[in-house]
Amino acid sequence: MSSNIVFSMPIVSVTWLHEHLDADNLIVLDGTINKVLDASQIQIPKARFFDIKKRFSEVGAPFPSTFPSEAQFQKEARALGINKASAIVVYDDKGIYSSARVWWLFKAFGHHNIAVLSGGLPSWQKANYKTESMVQYGGRLGDFEAKLNPEAMVFFNDMKTASANKTHTIIDARSRGRFNCQEPEPREGLRMGTIPNSVNLPFTDLLSDGEIKSKEDLQQIYAKLALNEDPIIFSCGSGITACVLALGAEIAGYNKLSVYDGSWTEWGTLVQE
Repeated sequence: MSSNIVFSMPIVSVTWLHEHLDADNLIVLDGTINKVLDASQIQIPKARFFDIKKRFSEVGAPFPSTFPSEAQFQKEARALGINKASAIVVYDDKGIYSSARVWWLFKAFGHHNIAVLSGGLPSWQKANYKTESMVQYGGRLGDFEAKLNPEAMVFFNDMKTASANKTHTIIDARSRGRFNCQEPEPREGLRMGTIPNSVNLPFTDLLSDGEIKSKEDLQQIYAKLALNEDPIIFSCGSGITACVLALGAEIAGYNKLSVYDGSWTEWGTLVQE
């Protein structure tokens, strides 16, 4: 098997992964959020657990899944044996959910040779491919180098400016009910609301049975909201599913993309209207 996989698209199928699982430079990451390393749980063979909450977020921050520092991300990625030359496939146990956050984090820290597994673990199991018990990675350290792309993430003050001055198309990945203030926020004590001058695109609209829709379908969806050259900021509840929108937009051919890290949890807490 080729030892030099380079992805041309940020998405791969379970069939592709099954055929390339033994490639020398391939690393498979389980990016399931709110999961713990437990031998009673299953994973795709050779997967390494990417712990978003405890290893790849600023744990002491006031808001969930806060963007980590460059030094932290580099240290933890190396601990998983990730190298500068690694080709990474990331999946989660919902189809496409938190895996897109892992994909976006690597892009934010300068590593672009990464793809999301369309359909994730459910599609892998549906295809009757083998699984194994979760195991902790115990191999050698990698030589991964984190190089922050400051355009990838925007933060509270950036968002205030973008919202007030309408410098970006702001797209919210939450459900229509939450966006339209018809359903309460799942986070206790967080008010309902929307970021001013934002529009809604529930991340589930990009998926069919947990798999990402075709490039043509995605282009039709995004064409209703933004032009290809428009700068876009994606938001959601806490910065996770906003990355699903970023994934869909990249597949559709958009390239001026940012994610609002704190998303509605931060905005709804700091801005009381």
